[in-house]
Amino acid sequence: MLKKIIPLVCCMLGASLWGCSQQSPVKNASEAHTADLFAMDTYMTLKAYGDNAEKALTSATNRITELEGMLDVTSPSSDVYKLDNANGNALTVSPDTASIIAAGIEYGRLTDGDLDISIYPVLKEWGFTTGEYKVPDKQTIDSLLADVDYSRITVNGDSVTVPEDMQIDLGSLAKGYTSDAVMEIFREEGVKSAIVSLGGNVQAIGKKPDGSDWSVAVVNPFAPDTDMCIVEIDEKAVITSGNYERYFTDDEGNNYWHIIDPKDGCPADNGLVSVTIIGDRGIMCDALSTALFAAGTEKAVSYWQNDKGFDMILVTDEGQILYTPELSGHFRNVSNMPAEVISVA
Repeated sequence: MLKKIIPLVCCMLGASLWGCSQQSPVKNASEAHTADLFAMDTYMTLKAYGDNAEKALTSATNRITELEGMLDVTSPSSDVYKLDNANGNALTVSPDTASIIAAGIEYGRLTDGDLDISIYPVLKEWGFTTGEYKVPDKQTIDSLLADVDYSRITVNGDSVTVPEDMQIDLGSLAKGYTSDAVMEIFREEGVKSAIVSLGGNVQAIGKKPDGSDWSVAVVNPFAPDTDMCIVEIDEKAVITSGNYERYFTDDEGNNYWHIIDPKDGCPADNGLVSVTIIGDRGIMCDALSTALFAAGTEKAVSYWQNDKGFDMILVTDEGQILYTPELSGHFRNVSNMPAEVISVA
């Protein structure tokens, strides 16, 4: 299951292109060449500039389709589905799949299990993979959690073993890995200015053709039809996870969202409603946006203070924006929420 809701217009995304618009491919290198597709359960927009932009876009869309075929947890032909139904036997998978799983294991370790790619059975029990939503009883959740442990998964080259009674889902990594793959294709084709939005996962190469930074809007989690802030980037990914993206409401008016805390098997409710990660690699931003949402404010801030290899924007459930100091001068608050810079130590 992919982890973000499917919006119909790019300016409604968790992170989106500010003032985005559709343009037709033209030969002038200062004009945009674009490609739009539906893949990985979401709408995607790719925009590139330069002489090889059209060729790069064709290669990129083919690559996205290829990765979707490997990673779709519900498709019997995918690597992930086969691993989930291998009864604990080792399988040879594509290098891409093995690489993403290895990254999932590593980010699980780095975040003390706040990201766990083996949480899939719990997600299914809540109904987030089927749309048949329900609140599971504690006994059922505890039983499923007994088989949630990313550290038991092994990767040896292209051979992967998912223990029996365990299942994985790579939705917390897939689009970030895919945007990195698209950037790699663009660079190989000599594209020096490009930006993509893969269901709200935004990533850019270089600056705009006019030399200015790209402007990326981050959604207000309390009013998802409006923007909260604008960040200026180049050569960065901007990826957001929030409790407004995919959720259901029970008969008593309680909301339950799809980002599950691996510690208790319930929707993560640790003080945050939105986490945006800005960094050099899409897969890192994708993984950390999920993990730090589950971790909560204090742990997320501590993780950044000990790492500092990325920037982040946190929104607390009390309506406060916290952002890292490197974003100063590249961050514009367009909401009514107070914004505060996170302390370095």
